[in-house]
Amino acid sequence: MLNELFTPSVQHALDIVGIFVFAISGALLAVRKNFDVFGIAVLAEVTALGGGIFRDVMIGAIPPAAFTDLGYFTTPLLAAGLVFFLHPHVERIQVGVNVFDAAGLGLFCVSGTVKAYDYGLGLTASAALGLATAVGGGVLRDVLANEVPSLLRWDRDLYAVPAIVGATMVVLCIRFDALNAYTSGTAVVTAFVLRLLSMRFHWRAPRAWNRRSATAEETPAVI
Repeated sequence: MLNELFTPSVQHALDIVGIFVFAISGALLAVRKNFDVFGIAVLAEVTALGGGIFRDVMIGAIPPAAFTDLGYFTTPLLAAGLVFFLHPHVERIQVGVNVFDAAGLGLFCVSGTVKAYDYGLGLTASAALGLATAVGGGVLRDVLANEVPSLLRWDRDLYAVPAIVGATMVVLCIRFDALNAYTSGTAVVTAFVLRLLSMRFHWRAPRAWNRRSATAEETPAVI
């Protein structure tokens, strides 16, 4: 089904662009954490490929595409090298990086959902793996950098929700036999625009109902 939506060359090019931008975000966090060159490369690779590897392992697409396509594996290293030498300049175009990151989020939530469905998963499971494809690398990045994953923090703009919306649109189109290049493109654009709007207007998910504490983050108890 995935090849019916996009030609292999177009799909590959879109994947490479998404991987590159995700890798940039991982490498920038590594620089902010004062990691060495190896740490920068690892965080770039994990951020760019972690979600796709998790999806491929879950659906039985072994070995994962990240290890069978040299372009997938080397692109994060190129991004890491760029950030290693030019991180002050990359930081100055952070807004542009965020825009491309949002585009990668939209693309991967759709392509991940479709690939999972192609491998025989049900609609709900396919949508869940579409979400994991889009946000899984970011979760691994934050864990390795010793941070609470961004998509779990109330003080961060919506990230997972746009991916959930995009993946849900895809499975609904599959359910009603309406998935094609136009509807899948609409799902990508919807997730992309929702992410941009959440960054622009600082949309955030609600916290627990009737929560009385005004503390931003709970302080762990000392044992």
